Amino acid sequence: MLSLLTAGESHGPELCAVLSGLPAGLRLSQEAINQELARRQHGFGRGGRQKIEKDRVEVRAGLRNGETLGSPLVLAIPNRDFENWAKVMDPWAVDAASAARRRLTAPRPGHADLAGAWKFHQRKDLRNILERASARETAARVAAGAVCKQFLGVFGVEIRSGVLALGEKILHHGPPSFELLSRVQDNSPLRTPFPEKEPELVAYVEAVKHQGDTLGGILGVVAHGVPPGLGSYTQWDERLDGQLAQAVMAVQAVKAVALGAGLEVALGPGSQAHDPIVPGAPGLRRSSNHAGGLEGGVTNGEDIVLRAYMKPIATLRKPLPSVDLATLTPQPAAYERADVTAVPALGVILENVVAFVLARAFLAKFSGDHMDDVRDAFLAYRRRLAGWGPEAFLRFSC
Repeated sequence: MLSLLTAGESHGPELCAVLSGLPAGLRLSQEAINQELARRQHGFGRGGRQKIEKDRVEVRAGLRNGETLGSPLVLAIPNRDFENWAKVMDPWAVDAASAARRRLTAPRPGHADLAGAWKFHQRKDLRNILERASARETAARVAAGAVCKQFLGVFGVEIRSGVLALGEKILHHGPPSFELLSRVQDNSPLRTPFPEKEPELVAYVEAVKHQGDTLGGILGVVAHGVPPGLGSYTQWDERLDGQLAQAVMAVQAVKAVALGAGLEVALGPGSQAHDPIVPGAPGLRRSSNHAGGLEGGVTNGEDIVLRAYMKPIATLRKPLPSVDLATLTPQPAAYERADVTAVPALGVILENVVAFVLARAFLAKFSGDHMDDVRDAFLAYRRRLAGWGPEAFLRFSC
């Protein structure tokens, strides 16, 4: 079973990701991982931290001569900003005066500060909570997901994302298609499929910034070329739609997820909610994809389509009311350097989160100790479905 563990604090020495369960013989590109990390840092409305960091992956274990060994793959992303925080975040001994200047005791509404303080008994300094709760942690998940993207790419799976709404500016109604999201240019300011709208959106972000406020939005993600039969309906925790929803909701600031046309079909009749099965050449196909590629928790050969709903960033330049935990007196919430919006970056994060879940499901079905074993199992399955499996899947050869 493919598993992922991440570690590290936002201003600590580095972030780490441990991927266990990868087969041996998977050739990896360091540049492809670094490209995903760079995509995560891009986007108009980001804060000053992105000017400090230039995320690059370092491999600590599990790789030799560019190929996985079958042992755990350990990835590290050094935090360049640690140089400025060493006296505050040193693992063994912090400088008392420096730590006092960075101490936070007024929890920020919308963050994990207060709930985490109650859970881990950290009333004296909320930095012990926010450093790990920070979305900086997603850099480790992106690095791991970039590895999973390369694995899935061997079998023809591609994943795209794009901004469908930014704050009150709705750019696209309903679930997106792979073709729509393929129009997104990563060097565009806000990673939308509608470049003609981006000047208006940039001005919108600037106006919100000057108001001391923040923005959320809606992201679309589509996985194309996913074979049928991943996931299972036989146990609740093996349903792939549930696994995808859990992984997406586990990304900081995501408050809702919709699979396929899940929002729209809930308000209409069943005759307009499901996807007719029609003959293809040589297999079968669907005349629509309201299900978003999943039925009964199992992939059906159509594109996997989801939307994620991101709340506005909770750190505000004009802080909301809070209480100083040291004195229990009213005080504005603490302010930490933050983005106005991270909606464009969230799409990249979600691509890689989805890649991990799909790679895990893929290896659960086509398991093997070496990539040759996985490839043989995959091709044998494709041959077994020849003539009646999904048309797009049957045309593919790895």
